[in-house]
Amino acid sequence: MLTPAQRAAKADLAETLLAAAPASGNDGAWAREARALAARRLREMGAPVRRDEYWKWTDPATLAQVEAPEATVFSDPAETPVFEAAGGLKLVFADGVFRPDLSDPLDGIEGVEVAPLSEAMAADIHWAKDLYGALEGEGHYVPRPLAALNTATATEGFAVRVTGRADRPLHFRYLHEDPRSDAVVHHVVRLEPGAELTVLENGPAAARLNGCMEVDVADTARFHHVRAQGRAHERRAFTAMFARLGRESAYKSFTLTVNGALTRNEQVVDFTGDDAVAHVAGACVGDRDFHHDDTVFVTHGAERCESRQVFKKVLRGEAKGIFQGKILVKAGAQKTDGYQISQGLLLDDTAEFLAKPELEIYADDVACSHGSTCGAVDEDMLFYMRARGVPRAEAQNLLVLAFLAEAVQEIEEEALAEEVRERIAGWIDRRR
Repeated sequence: MLTPAQRAAKADLAETLLAAAPASGNDGAWAREARALAARRLREMGAPVRRDEYWKWTDPATLAQVEAPEATVFSDPAETPVFEAAGGLKLVFADGVFRPDLSDPLDGIEGVEVAPLSEAMAADIHWAKDLYGALEGEGHYVPRPLAALNTATATEGFAVRVTGRADRPLHFRYLHEDPRSDAVVHHVVRLEPGAELTVLENGPAAARLNGCMEVDVADTARFHHVRAQGRAHERRAFTAMFARLGRESAYKSFTLTVNGALTRNEQVVDFTGDDAVAHVAGACVGDRDFHHDDTVFVTHGAERCESRQVFKKVLRGEAKGIFQGKILVKAGAQKTDGYQISQGLLLDDTAEFLAKPELEIYADDVACSHGSTCGAVDEDMLFYMRARGVPRAEAQNLLVLAFLAEAVQEIEEEALAEEVRERIAGWIDRRR
């Protein structure tokens, strides 16, 4: 329980963060109202602190301070950027600012309307009016102050409306060029009934990132999301994805995280239509001062829906991995199928994995389960492989890849899954 002084400090920091944000430009009336509502939510919640229930294992101080901490710019000219071979429509951000000179034309995918967020919010009438801030605002079953801060202050991002089956992915690529950059990016994505889109994201983004994406998946639509977060050790990132699913729709999101000083990925999924499917998965590998937090909240509010949460973390060298996942089944959400698994593989005695799985069920005809395990590499398996001529280091690498396989399998497109496997193998090889 917070003391009155602690609550006052949270409120003061929230005001400081709002005051420090740059002016939002020539927003239309609806955009100003959406920002004002988000600012009000932030003031009511206060800025996040370690004593908050869902921040007790992750210190939000460097994510919520006014000045972004410094992070060395990471560059490897010999390394091919992730997802380059996927042939997506590439939209590039440098330190959170859209770079048209490095990007593809916005009209490059038939059936997909893409507009800069600032352009959409300046319009008096725009479809984004009903989406920007709406899912984020509804997603506060637990306080999400950094997401509210994002909605209140973001000026960069895209409004994406999908009316058909996109024949190529939409690829957001984030570059980090300034050691003290602070990126605030917000995307809104609407899939009309029957539409389908794959969104790819990769790159370190900035010294510090606050990124949000709101995804409205209408009846029978399908949304695929694959993200690879960059290798720079010192960067800090907070991301939040909010999804609303209509009847017979599908939402599938996978994130690979390789190193970083602090990463907090939040996912909030809300089933509003019957017979929908949502799979949220993640794999992370890290060492040294790596701190990685996945916090997921899935609400079943319709019948016969299926959710999967699959998270695997490989940690060593004092790295810390965290998973907080909840499945809420509302009254009347019968025939719900909810599954949740979180596992940590510790490659030495200094790494740490913490998990908090939760089920809250108010329907009586459901199949819901959760499980969490943590341990070292199986010595019996190592012995078995070494007895057949496999060197110990190579045998351990193969077991690590096998451990992460269940999460990577959640990627539907095999070519993307194979590229993720290659990136994981590369991390392993560099740290032998």
